[in-house]
Order: sequence, then structure tokens, then C-alpha cells
Amino acid sequence: MKYVVFVSHGTFAPGLHSVLKMLAGGEREDILSASMEDGMGADVFTQRFQKAIEAIKQEDEIILLADIIGGSPLTNALDVLSQKGLLGRTRAFGGMNLPMALTASMMKDGMNMDALADGMLQESRNAIQEMELNMAEEEDADI
Repeated sequence: MKYVVFVSHGTFAPGLHSVLKMLAGGEREDILSASMEDGMGADVFTQRFQKAIEAIKQEDEIILLADIIGGSPLTNALDVLSQKGLLGRTRAFGGMNLPMALTASMMKDGMNMDALADGMLQESRNAIQEMELNMAEEEDADI
């Protein structure tokens, strides 16, 4: 099985997980999350992460999405995966956002990991743009 796992500072990972439940078919055993909340030490996060990934087996693959590269949630998650012998079956990404997470969750079973990674990164990049607001049209509409 391919798992999508979110890790973050604060409540970003569980929040994103919650949104995916709405958009990707409710509760799914292949989507997991763990967060490092304010004041939480690395040891507590590590325990939380270990509990979150209990179901993952040696033959499974992991798509690990984190809020930032080099952050404590990601580095501690990678340490745990390494200790469990799962690092070689993991692809890790920073800068997670909803389009990236949705692509990973919905497309993971129909693509090889390289194609999936390319698609996730492309969807993520495409989603980042400024919305152009035309204030003149809005003012005219009020008259």
C-alpha cells in the first residue's frame, strides 16, 4: 500500500488531513498525519508520529509531506522512518499545500512514484499564484 503522511508544526498537518477527508472520500486508512504543537518536545512528537504510522509495513511505500524542509517534524519523522527501515521506501516533500496533498492522495495508486512526484510538484506550483482583483469593475457594479 502507498501511504500519504503529513507532518507539520502546529495544527497544519491535521487540518490538511481534515480537508482531505472532505475532498477525498472520508476517513481513509492510507492518509495519516502527526503534528508538533506549540511547546511539544521532539520526544513527544516522535511518539505521536510512531503511533500514527503503526500500520505501515516494510513492503509499503510512503509519501511524506511536511510544512518545511529542515523543520523538526520532518527531520524527526525521517529519523523514525530510518530506524524502522522504511527510509528507502519513502519520498519526502516540503512546502505541502492542498493541491499537492490532493494529488498525492487521489493519484498515488495509479502512478509510479517518479510520475507521482512530478505531478504533485507541478500541481503545487500551478496553484501558487496571485488572484487578480479588478476593483474598477466592482465599483461600477455598485452604482
